[in-house]
Amino acid sequence: MVACRVLIGLAGLMGAAGVALAAASAHGADASRLASASAMLLFHATAMLATVALLARGLLHGGIGLVAAFGFVIGAALFAGDLTLRQYAGHALFPYAAPTGGTVMILSWLAVSVAAVAARK
Repeated sequence: MVACRVLIGLAGLMGAAGVALAAASAHGADASRLASASAMLLFHATAMLATVALLARGLLHGGIGLVAAFGFVIGAALFAGDLTLRQYAGHALFPYAAPTGGTVMILSWLAVSVAAVAARK
């Protein structure tokens, strides 16, 4: 499935960005705020890979599982992007970007639960 390949590629990019932010937070004098952005990217990249694996095995409802996986991408991008811009540019992505990203990630986790219940196997 093409969507799953796209998600795997996005998970790789999110993981790489998470490691880069972790390195920046470890080596930057005042970059400790990037640690939470790094953790969100790394954790949700792994969650995306797990969601894709569960979709491939038929253990999640296809449509709901895909929505959840793409929600992880959108939510983590909003959250980490906002924190990174605040750190380096001194301004937010847009008002309430980080809380919006967090809400999208929460809803994505709930969607994974619903997708598990709605699975056909």
